[in-house]
Amino acid sequence: MPSVAEDLKRVPLFSGLSQRQLRQLAKDFTRDRRVPAGALLAKQGEMSGIAFWVIAEGEAAVIVDGTRVGTMGPGDHFGELAMISERERTATVEAVTPMRCHTIQFWHFRAFAKKNPDVTWKLLQHVAGILLEQQSRHAAQAESAPA
Repeated sequence: MPSVAEDLKRVPLFSGLSQRQLRQLAKDFTRDRRVPAGALLAKQGEMSGIAFWVIAEGEAAVIVDGTRVGTMGPGDHFGELAMISERERTATVEAVTPMRCHTIQFWHFRAFAKKNPDVTWKLLQHVAGILLEQQSRHAAQAESAPA
């Protein structure tokens, strides 16, 4: 079974880190959190944003306002928006298959990000991409709405 550091290396957010940085970050992640199919890992609207999740194995559905909007698998992550904003979750994440995940508490992630500005920059780019996607989706909905 891969180490936490090996699993983290598959995450685009962490792909540019050195082996030393990956090992350092991996120390603060939980190892092999097992999740059964059907379990809710995050629930939209809840103030539970203290953890950032990385998927090592399995598949999860992303659900917004009751509609499935995507899926995630190994190398994907979630929880960054609630973790950074300290606000409610913006989506529900449900395990479609049994999963193996790693989590890190926001205070550990924040300390690591402060020491590694390249991670902070990648996270900023990722969050900007999410905002641009939402903006495009809202614009498309506005165009298709009856006048």
